[in-house]
Amino acid sequence: MSTSPQRPEPSRRFSVAPMMDWTDRHCRYFLRQLSSQALLYTEMVTTGALLHNDAARFLRYDECEHPLALQLGGSNPADLSACARLAEEHGYDEVNLNVGCPSDRVQNNMIGACLMGHPQLVADCVKAMRDKVQIPVTVKHRIGINGRDSYAELCDFVGTVRDAGCTSFTVHARIAILEGLSPKENREVPPLRYEVAAQLKRDFPELEIALNGGIKTLEECRQHLQTFDGVMLGREAYHNPYLLAQVDQQLFGQDKPVISRAEALTRMRPYIEKHIAEGGAMHHITRHVLGLAQGFTGARRFRQLLSVDVHKTQDPLALLDQAIELLVGH
Repeated sequence: MSTSPQRPEPSRRFSVAPMMDWTDRHCRYFLRQLSSQALLYTEMVTTGALLHNDAARFLRYDECEHPLALQLGGSNPADLSACARLAEEHGYDEVNLNVGCPSDRVQNNMIGACLMGHPQLVADCVKAMRDKVQIPVTVKHRIGINGRDSYAELCDFVGTVRDAGCTSFTVHARIAILEGLSPKENREVPPLRYEVAAQLKRDFPELEIALNGGIKTLEECRQHLQTFDGVMLGREAYHNPYLLAQVDQQLFGQDKPVISRAEALTRMRPYIEKHIAEGGAMHHITRHVLGLAQGFTGARRFRQLLSVDVHKTQDPLALLDQAIELLVGH
Protein backbone atom coordinates (compact mmCIF):
# COMPACT_ATOMS: atom_id res chain seq x y z
CA MET A 1 0.00 0.00 0.00
CA SER A 2 1.57 3.27 -1.04
CA THR A 3 1.44 6.62 0.67
CA SER A 4 -1.97 8.16 0.13
CA PRO A 5 -2.51 11.86 -0.52
CA GLN A 6 -3.02 13.92 2.63
CA ARG A 7 -6.53 13.29 3.89
CA PRO A 8 -8.58 15.76 5.85
CA GLU A 9 -8.26 15.32 9.62
CA PRO A 10 -10.73 12.63 10.71
CA SER A 11 -13.74 13.59 12.79
CA ARG A 12 -13.52 12.18 16.32
CA ARG A 13 -17.16 12.96 17.11
CA PHE A 14 -17.83 9.21 17.32
CA SER A 15 -15.20 6.48 17.40
CA VAL A 16 -14.84 2.81 18.27
CA ALA A 17 -12.09 2.15 20.79
CA PRO A 18 -8.97 0.11 20.12
CA MET A 19 -9.60 -3.28 21.73
CA MET A 20 -7.06 -6.10 21.91
CA ASP A 21 -8.17 -9.30 20.14
CA TRP A 22 -11.30 -7.54 18.91
CA THR A 23 -10.73 -4.57 16.59
CA ASP A 24 -8.75 -6.44 13.98
CA ARG A 25 -9.16 -5.68 10.28
CA HIS A 26 -12.11 -8.08 9.89
CA CYS A 27 -13.99 -6.47 12.76
CA ARG A 28 -13.32 -3.00 11.36
CA TYR A 29 -14.51 -4.00 7.88
CA PHE A 30 -17.76 -5.21 9.45
CA LEU A 31 -18.26 -2.08 11.57
CA ARG A 32 -17.70 0.06 8.50
CA GLN A 33 -20.73 -1.56 6.83
CA LEU A 34 -22.83 -0.12 9.67
CA SER A 35 -21.40 3.42 9.79
CA SER A 36 -19.47 5.36 7.17
CA GLN A 37 -18.55 8.14 9.62
CA ALA A 38 -17.30 6.40 12.78
CA LEU A 39 -13.55 6.70 13.31
CA LEU A 40 -12.14 3.18 13.70
CA TYR A 41 -9.02 2.24 15.64
CA THR A 42 -6.73 -0.75 15.27
CA GLU A 43 -5.87 -2.98 18.17
CA MET A 44 -2.85 -1.62 20.01
CA VAL A 45 0.30 -2.55 18.09
CA THR A 46 3.60 -2.37 19.95
CA THR A 47 6.59 -0.66 18.38
CA GLY A 48 8.52 -3.91 18.72
CA ALA A 49 5.93 -5.81 16.70
CA LEU A 50 6.22 -3.30 13.85
CA LEU A 51 9.98 -2.83 13.89
CA HIS A 52 11.06 -6.45 14.43
CA ASN A 53 8.30 -8.47 12.75
CA ASP A 54 6.25 -8.37 9.57
CA ALA A 55 5.03 -4.75 9.68
CA ALA A 56 2.88 -5.18 6.58
CA ARG A 57 0.86 -7.91 8.32
CA PHE A 58 0.16 -5.70 11.34
CA LEU A 59 -0.67 -2.65 9.22
CA ARG A 60 -2.90 -4.38 6.65
CA TYR A 61 -6.42 -3.04 6.15
CA ASP A 62 -9.07 -2.57 3.48
CA GLU A 63 -9.48 0.89 1.93
CA CYS A 64 -13.13 0.98 3.04
CA GLU A 65 -11.99 1.13 6.68
CA HIS A 66 -11.10 4.85 6.45
CA PRO A 67 -11.23 6.97 8.53
CA LEU A 68 -8.78 4.73 10.36
CA ALA A 69 -6.30 5.32 13.21
CA LEU A 70 -3.35 3.17 14.26
CA GLN A 71 -2.86 2.85 18.00
CA LEU A 72 0.74 2.36 19.07
CA GLY A 73 2.12 0.98 22.31
CA GLY A 74 5.61 2.07 23.26
CA SER A 75 7.70 4.63 25.12
CA ASN A 76 10.87 5.00 23.08
CA PRO A 77 10.59 8.25 21.10
CA ALA A 78 12.80 7.05 18.22
CA ASP A 79 10.91 3.77 17.86
CA LEU A 80 7.55 5.53 18.02
CA SER A 81 8.57 8.07 15.39
CA ALA A 82 9.70 5.25 13.07
CA CYS A 83 6.36 3.49 13.57
CA ALA A 84 4.39 6.70 13.05
CA ARG A 85 6.21 7.06 9.74
CA LEU A 86 5.19 3.52 8.78
CA ALA A 87 1.59 4.38 9.64
CA GLU A 88 1.66 7.45 7.44
CA GLU A 89 3.27 5.53 4.57
CA HIS A 90 0.52 2.92 4.82
CA GLY A 91 -2.17 5.58 4.58
CA TYR A 92 -3.50 5.71 8.16
CA ASP A 93 -5.41 8.88 9.05
CA GLU A 94 -4.08 9.22 12.61
CA VAL A 95 -1.56 7.77 15.04
CA ASN A 96 -2.68 7.35 18.65
CA LEU A 97 -0.40 6.66 21.62
CA ASN A 98 -1.73 4.25 24.24
CA VAL A 99 -1.38 5.75 27.73
CA GLY A 100 -4.37 3.86 29.13
CA CYS A 101 -3.81 0.10 29.03
CA PRO A 102 -3.24 -1.22 32.57
CA SER A 103 -2.02 -4.73 31.76
CA ASP A 104 1.03 -6.04 33.66
CA ARG A 105 2.49 -7.28 30.39
CA VAL A 106 2.61 -3.79 28.93
CA GLN A 107 3.69 -2.09 32.15
CA ASN A 108 6.86 -4.15 32.20
CA ASN A 109 7.73 -2.67 28.82
CA MET A 110 6.75 0.88 29.85
CA ILE A 111 3.63 0.83 27.69
CA GLY A 112 0.15 2.05 28.50
CA ALA A 113 -1.26 3.59 31.68
CA CYS A 114 2.01 3.51 33.64
CA LEU A 115 3.21 6.29 31.31
CA MET A 116 0.82 8.66 33.09
CA GLY A 117 3.51 8.78 35.76
CA HIS A 118 5.99 10.09 33.17
CA PRO A 119 4.39 13.10 31.47
CA GLN A 120 7.63 14.43 30.02
CA LEU A 121 8.45 11.08 28.42
CA VAL A 122 5.00 11.02 26.79
CA ALA A 123 5.59 14.59 25.59
CA ASP A 124 8.96 13.54 24.13
CA CYS A 125 7.25 10.61 22.35
CA VAL A 126 4.53 12.86 20.92
CA LYS A 127 7.07 15.42 19.72
CA ALA A 128 9.22 12.75 18.08
CA MET A 129 6.19 11.44 16.18
CA ARG A 130 4.91 14.88 15.22
CA ASP A 131 8.35 15.82 13.90
CA LYS A 132 8.23 12.82 11.56
CA VAL A 133 4.66 12.82 10.16
CA GLN A 134 1.96 15.12 8.82
CA ILE A 135 -0.98 13.04 10.09
CA PRO A 136 -2.43 13.86 13.53
CA VAL A 137 -0.77 12.37 16.63
CA THR A 138 -3.27 11.85 19.48
CA VAL A 139 -3.18 10.36 22.98
CA LYS A 140 -5.63 8.06 24.78
CA HIS A 141 -5.21 8.06 28.55
CA ARG A 142 -6.87 7.54 31.93
CA ILE A 143 -7.75 10.25 34.46
CA GLY A 144 -4.92 8.95 36.63
CA ILE A 145 -3.15 5.94 38.07
CA ASN A 146 -3.06 4.78 41.66
CA GLY A 147 -0.64 6.98 43.60
CA ARG A 148 -0.93 9.68 40.95
CA ASP A 149 -4.64 10.32 40.72
CA SER A 150 -5.10 13.94 41.79
CA TYR A 151 -6.69 16.40 39.40
CA ALA A 152 -3.55 18.57 39.56
CA GLU A 153 -1.47 15.63 38.34
CA LEU A 154 -3.92 14.99 35.51
CA CYS A 155 -3.65 18.63 34.45
CA ASP A 156 0.14 18.39 34.64
CA PHE A 157 0.04 15.37 32.33
CA VAL A 158 -2.31 16.94 29.78
CA GLY A 159 -0.55 20.31 29.88
CA THR A 160 2.90 18.77 29.39
CA VAL A 161 1.74 16.66 26.43
CA ARG A 162 -0.15 19.64 24.96
CA ASP A 163 3.06 21.66 25.08
CA ALA A 164 4.64 19.00 22.84
CA GLY A 165 1.99 19.76 20.23
CA CYS A 166 -0.77 17.24 20.94
CA THR A 167 -4.19 18.85 20.50
CA SER A 168 -6.50 15.80 20.74
CA PHE A 169 -6.94 13.63 23.84
CA THR A 170 -9.33 10.74 24.44
CA VAL A 171 -9.99 10.39 28.16
CA HIS A 172 -11.07 7.09 29.69
CA ALA A 173 -12.80 8.53 32.74
CA ARG A 174 -11.43 6.01 35.25
CA ILE A 175 -8.10 5.74 36.99
CA ALA A 176 -6.03 2.63 36.30
CA ILE A 177 -4.93 0.57 39.28
CA LEU A 178 -1.59 -0.86 38.27
CA GLU A 179 -1.24 -3.53 40.95
CA GLY A 180 -3.74 -6.19 41.91
CA LEU A 181 -6.41 -5.68 39.22
CA SER A 182 -6.66 -7.45 35.89
CA PRO A 183 -7.22 -5.40 32.72
CA LYS A 184 -10.86 -6.55 32.79
CA GLU A 185 -11.26 -5.40 36.42
CA ASN A 186 -9.60 -2.10 35.50
CA ARG A 187 -12.43 -1.50 33.04
CA GLU A 188 -15.05 -2.09 35.73
CA VAL A 189 -13.79 -1.61 39.31
CA PRO A 190 -12.45 1.96 39.38
CA PRO A 191 -15.52 4.21 39.29
CA LEU A 192 -16.36 6.27 36.23
CA ARG A 193 -15.81 9.96 36.91
CA TYR A 194 -17.18 11.86 33.96
CA GLU A 195 -17.10 15.07 36.00
CA VAL A 196 -13.27 14.93 36.09
CA ALA A 197 -13.11 14.65 32.29
CA ALA A 198 -15.65 17.49 31.99
CA GLN A 199 -13.51 19.70 34.25
CA LEU A 200 -10.54 18.92 32.02
CA LYS A 201 -12.48 20.16 28.99
CA ARG A 202 -13.39 23.37 30.85
CA ASP A 203 -9.77 23.95 31.89
CA PHE A 204 -8.34 23.13 28.44
CA PRO A 205 -11.03 24.55 26.14
CA GLU A 206 -8.62 24.83 23.21
CA LEU A 207 -8.00 21.05 23.18
CA GLU A 208 -10.17 18.42 21.54
CA ILE A 209 -11.35 16.14 24.35
CA ALA A 210 -13.24 12.92 23.60
CA LEU A 211 -14.86 10.86 26.36
CA ASN A 212 -14.44 7.10 26.76
CA GLY A 213 -15.74 4.67 29.36
CA GLY A 214 -19.11 3.10 30.09
CA ILE A 215 -21.11 4.76 27.28
CA LYS A 216 -23.86 2.43 26.05
CA THR A 217 -26.45 4.29 23.95
CA LEU A 218 -26.61 6.96 21.25
CA GLU A 219 -28.78 9.02 23.60
CA GLU A 220 -25.90 9.02 26.11
CA CYS A 221 -23.57 9.97 23.24
CA ARG A 222 -25.75 12.97 22.42
CA GLN A 223 -25.77 14.05 26.06
CA HIS A 224 -21.98 13.79 26.36
CA LEU A 225 -21.47 15.66 23.08
CA GLN A 226 -22.95 18.72 24.77
CA THR A 227 -19.81 18.73 26.96
CA PHE A 228 -17.16 16.91 24.95
CA ASP A 229 -15.89 17.12 21.38
CA GLY A 230 -16.26 13.39 20.81
CA VAL A 231 -17.34 10.08 22.30
CA MET A 232 -15.57 6.74 22.05
CA LEU A 233 -17.41 3.45 22.60
CA GLY A 234 -15.60 0.21 23.34
CA ARG A 235 -17.25 -2.96 24.56
CA GLU A 236 -20.80 -1.81 23.80
CA ALA A 237 -19.90 -1.19 20.15
CA TYR A 238 -18.47 -4.70 19.96
CA HIS A 239 -21.17 -6.61 21.81
CA ASN A 240 -24.04 -4.61 20.33
CA PRO A 241 -22.64 -3.51 16.94
CA TYR A 242 -26.03 -2.71 15.42
CA LEU A 243 -25.90 0.43 17.57
CA LEU A 244 -23.58 1.81 14.84
CA ALA A 245 -26.31 1.53 12.20
CA GLN A 246 -27.83 4.83 13.35
CA VAL A 247 -24.63 6.74 14.15
CA ASP A 248 -24.45 8.49 10.76
CA GLN A 249 -28.05 9.69 11.02
CA GLN A 250 -28.21 10.55 14.73
CA LEU A 251 -24.73 11.95 15.38
CA PHE A 252 -23.61 13.19 11.96
CA GLY A 253 -26.96 14.42 10.60
CA GLN A 254 -26.84 12.26 7.49
CA ASP A 255 -30.07 11.70 5.61
CA LYS A 256 -29.90 8.11 4.42
CA PRO A 257 -31.79 4.92 5.26
CA VAL A 258 -30.59 2.87 8.23
CA ILE A 259 -29.02 -0.37 7.04
CA SER A 260 -30.79 -3.56 8.18
CA ARG A 261 -28.99 -6.32 10.07
CA ALA A 262 -29.50 -8.71 7.15
CA GLU A 263 -28.14 -6.20 4.64
CA ALA A 264 -25.06 -5.51 6.79
CA LEU A 265 -24.20 -9.21 6.86
CA THR A 266 -25.05 -9.66 3.18
CA ARG A 267 -22.50 -6.95 2.38
CA MET A 268 -19.90 -9.05 4.22
CA ARG A 269 -20.44 -12.08 1.97
CA PRO A 270 -17.99 -11.17 -0.84
CA TYR A 271 -15.36 -10.22 1.74
CA ILE A 272 -15.84 -13.56 3.54
CA GLU A 273 -15.78 -15.46 0.23
CA LYS A 274 -12.46 -13.82 -0.68
CA HIS A 275 -10.98 -14.57 2.75
CA ILE A 276 -11.92 -18.26 2.39
CA ALA A 277 -10.49 -18.36 -1.14
CA GLU A 278 -7.19 -17.03 0.27
CA GLY A 279 -7.09 -19.93 2.73
CA GLY A 280 -8.68 -18.19 5.71
CA ALA A 281 -11.47 -19.57 7.90
CA MET A 282 -14.91 -17.95 7.98
CA HIS A 283 -14.92 -17.79 11.79
CA HIS A 284 -11.96 -15.35 11.69
CA ILE A 285 -14.56 -12.85 10.46
CA THR A 286 -17.91 -14.09 11.75
CA ARG A 287 -16.74 -14.15 15.39
CA HIS A 288 -17.08 -10.37 15.21
CA VAL A 289 -20.70 -10.33 13.98
CA LEU A 290 -22.32 -12.45 16.72
CA GLY A 291 -23.66 -9.34 18.49
CA LEU A 292 -25.84 -8.53 15.46
CA ALA A 293 -28.43 -10.97 16.78
CA GLN A 294 -29.98 -9.94 20.09
CA GLY A 295 -33.42 -10.09 21.56
CA PHE A 296 -35.46 -11.89 18.90
CA THR A 297 -36.51 -15.43 18.07
CA GLY A 298 -33.71 -16.98 16.08
CA ALA A 299 -30.96 -14.91 17.69
CA ARG A 300 -29.63 -17.90 19.60
CA ARG A 301 -29.69 -20.07 16.49
CA PHE A 302 -27.82 -17.32 14.61
CA ARG A 303 -25.05 -17.30 17.18
CA GLN A 304 -24.87 -21.10 17.21
CA LEU A 305 -24.51 -21.23 13.43
CA LEU A 306 -21.60 -18.79 13.41
CA SER A 307 -19.81 -19.80 16.61
CA VAL A 308 -20.33 -23.60 16.85
CA ASP A 309 -21.57 -25.05 13.55
CA VAL A 310 -19.04 -22.96 11.60
CA HIS A 311 -16.27 -25.25 12.88
CA LYS A 312 -17.99 -28.41 11.58
CA THR A 313 -19.33 -27.43 8.16
CA GLN A 314 -17.88 -28.23 4.75
CA ASP A 315 -19.89 -25.35 3.24
CA PRO A 316 -19.37 -22.22 5.36
CA LEU A 317 -21.05 -19.87 2.85
CA ALA A 318 -24.27 -21.90 2.94
CA LEU A 319 -24.17 -21.54 6.72
CA LEU A 320 -23.66 -17.79 6.31
CA ASP A 321 -26.73 -17.62 4.05
CA GLN A 322 -28.78 -19.39 6.74
CA ALA A 323 -27.55 -16.86 9.29
CA ILE A 324 -28.49 -13.96 7.01
CA GLU A 325 -31.98 -15.44 6.58
CA LEU A 326 -32.46 -15.45 10.35
CA LEU A 327 -31.76 -11.69 10.45
CA VAL A 328 -34.38 -10.79 7.83
CA GLY A 329 -37.07 -8.60 9.34
CA HIS A 330 -35.16 -7.84 12.54
